[in-house]
Amino acid sequence: MSTAIYGLENLDPKPHLKIWMNGQLVPVDQARISVFDHGLLYGDGVFEGIRSYNGRIFECEAHVHRLFNSAKALKLKIPFTEEQVAAGMYEAMAANGHMGPDKDCYLRVVVTRGVGLLGISPLRAWKPTLYIIADTILMYPREMYEKGMPVVVSSFTRNHSNAMPPSIKSLNYLNNILAKLDAIEHGFPEAIMLNHMGYVSEATGDNIFLVRDGQLQTPPTSAGILEGITRSTVIRLAREMGIETVEKEIVRTNLYYADEIFLTGTGAEIIGVREVDRRPVGDGGVGPLTRRLMDAYQKHVRSAAVSAQLPSGVRV
Repeated sequence: MSTAIYGLENLDPKPHLKIWMNGQLVPVDQARISVFDHGLLYGDGVFEGIRSYNGRIFECEAHVHRLFNSAKALKLKIPFTEEQVAAGMYEAMAANGHMGPDKDCYLRVVVTRGVGLLGISPLRAWKPTLYIIADTILMYPREMYEKGMPVVVSSFTRNHSNAMPPSIKSLNYLNNILAKLDAIEHGFPEAIMLNHMGYVSEATGDNIFLVRDGQLQTPPTSAGILEGITRSTVIRLAREMGIETVEKEIVRTNLYYADEIFLTGTGAEIIGVREVDRRPVGDGGVGPLTRRLMDAYQKHVRSAAVSAQLPSGVRV
């Protein structure tokens, strides 16, 4: 990780953290996965990244449902119900002091295939492990949200949908990691990936939007993207604000001609792009429509927190 981008950091987990693991809260130093777990051996598992605002999980049902859909695609039986997973997230939040009205946090829910014999067959593994981390996250420095980020178009092609379906949030992110690593080594914090047809797909961990002549554009799901929950929220907010919003195929040069570009994701939220392949986007800063959407998004997630209901049976 480049210190030029992120600064000096302590990369160890906070020692006081409690991890929700298979229904029990355990200290972080006791939260262990077997070396024979197929999630570790083969990346055989699924995950979700989720945010909470003011002590309430944003789009909880949508995230949990997507987790179960990803598991279903892998024929991975999650040993808990959707309601139990939602309750577990709140229990993890409460155990780590994130339930107050002024508390925000980031949740990572992971399901592994479980312990098994050596060999790739999922039939040789049993007893999936589910664990939940409730912590904080800073995807990029605050200054980057104010000034925008420079990005580069990656030389690594986005996985073909018939090889690694992007709708499955699996534990195998090597395609994204290779593009991210290459970008950082060339001095960029993020990369934009093209699909096998040469169309813009997404960033390594975020969806992409561009603005051209007042129209908001984003690649369709057929471009090999994750159908992001933040992406869907931004599309809905933009249309409610009267901004024409379309899903369309985008080529590399469209990025060079864009008036504005921004990325969206649960961790990153909304962040503007000021430069692509060392070419300025618009006036080289965060565009006015991007800023409007950033403000609208923050208001939306916090107003949604006010009305969010706790899952039944949760005591915090």
